[in-house]
Amino acid sequence: MLDLKDVYYFVQVVDRGGFTAAGEALRLPKSTLSHRVKELEASLSVRLINRTSRQFAMTEVGQEFYQYAVALLQSSELAEEAMRQRLAEPSGVIRVTTAADIAQFALRHVLPTFLSDHPKVRIDETATDRIVDIVGEGFDLAIRGHVGQLQDSNLIQHPLARTPWYLFAGPDYLERTSVPTQPEDLASHAIIAMAGKCARQWPLQGPDKRVVTAHFEPRFESNSLMSLKEAACANVGVAALPGYVCQDELKAGALRQILPEWIAADAHITALIPYRTGLLPAVRTLVDYLAVVLPKVTAFDRN
Repeated sequence: MLDLKDVYYFVQVVDRGGFTAAGEALRLPKSTLSHRVKELEASLSVRLINRTSRQFAMTEVGQEFYQYAVALLQSSELAEEAMRQRLAEPSGVIRVTTAADIAQFALRHVLPTFLSDHPKVRIDETATDRIVDIVGEGFDLAIRGHVGQLQDSNLIQHPLARTPWYLFAGPDYLERTSVPTQPEDLASHAIIAMAGKCARQWPLQGPDKRVVTAHFEPRFESNSLMSLKEAACANVGVAALPGYVCQDELKAGALRQILPEWIAADAHITALIPYRTGLLPAVRTLVDYLAVVLPKVTAFDRN
């Protein structure tokens, strides 16, 4: 590999017509410049400059290399300037992966607003419920919803928001059945549950941290939060859902919260970053933005 400094010194010597003039301009000893050019010639295994006591002249191969050297230095300057601009203002493409439900309910307004505030940033979002190899598939950022601690890994974890799940049901359903007053009452109710995650039970946590496990056979189950919420609004039964997902339906009277002092799942949203150094300013800016905005977006107002 060529030493870029040696290339720079060679171009300076050529542009200024000799080692003496180049040394004066760069405030370097003539011997230092001569040594660096010799190092360059050695790495290329060619002579670039014919050295005599009376005149300075490039060899034929030196003239050819000079054209490449100038282009190389120009490219390095462009590369450096591009990186400085990235540090000064977030820019470039951010590849984000997240669960479909988080994309639909938590991020649908947040990411467009971020893009409006940062016109030089582009976001490539992949919403999927499959297990994604963040590093292997080249993602800059993953946004995960989870209950409990995430598995240890080399990924940096940045907590974004707490999103507890509560119990909800449609008013007509509660009118024709009854309103549960304690977790044990759920045994006589139709249950709407998240497929594959609840294992046919909800470990309900009370205000005194007491945990009561409600066992059930769901009447309706789905891996989509939207489907679960719609089923609850259609008065199918009792559903466990993130509180923030149901805000509009609570205000409209389409859903009612039951057992409000009990949490069905103490869930969180966390950002995962696949490296510790060289983080693009745009990614860091987005994570910092999400840490401020998502707690507001996912805040649950019972009133």
